[in-house]
Amino acid sequence: MKIGVLALQGAFIEHIKMLRRLGVDAVEVRLPHQLDQLDGLIIPGGESTTIGKLATAYGLIAPLRRFAQSTPTWGTCAGMIFLAKDIGIDEQPILGAMDITVDRNAFGRQIDSFETDLEIAGLAGAPFHAVFIRAPVVTAVEPEVDVLARLDDGRIVAVRQGRLLATAFHPELTDDLRLHSVFCDIVKETLA
Repeated sequence: MKIGVLALQGAFIEHIKMLRRLGVDAVEVRLPHQLDQLDGLIIPGGESTTIGKLATAYGLIAPLRRFAQSTPTWGTCAGMIFLAKDIGIDEQPILGAMDITVDRNAFGRQIDSFETDLEIAGLAGAPFHAVFIRAPVVTAVEPEVDVLARLDDGRIVAVRQGRLLATAFHPELTDDLRLHSVFCDIVKETLA
């Protein structure tokens, strides 16, 4: 199994380290041809506008769209925004792969970042300690999207649509490998 991490900007190194702790062949992706031979891809947190601009500059938008239509892809924080079909503005490049509407920067500024424990559907054990940094939330989902986690106030922060996964928080900033393991299981399912 070989999983790429989009390495244009943001917390890509942390994802690489998590995957390698699970024994996965993890590689950085910056150019379209680097998507070839991958079994899955993580689009990390960072700044979604910057990721969109850099992906456009490197000719990655169309290849990433094709990739996400057929291969497991997980977006964390800015990656969730990048995967969404609707983010409320037209001028930012997105992949439009997941049938979700996302409110970017739903919690305000950097100083409004927070951590909380989440119950995540299908995740055994203790609640997942989630780190939210200028995070988005999902404001609407189509019927084919499964909601995996909500905050206490009901806002949606984790979703799955078939082989696509999106989380509004940063699992790579914890020591908890369970969500990376879930993504690896999604990849294994598609390889079977």
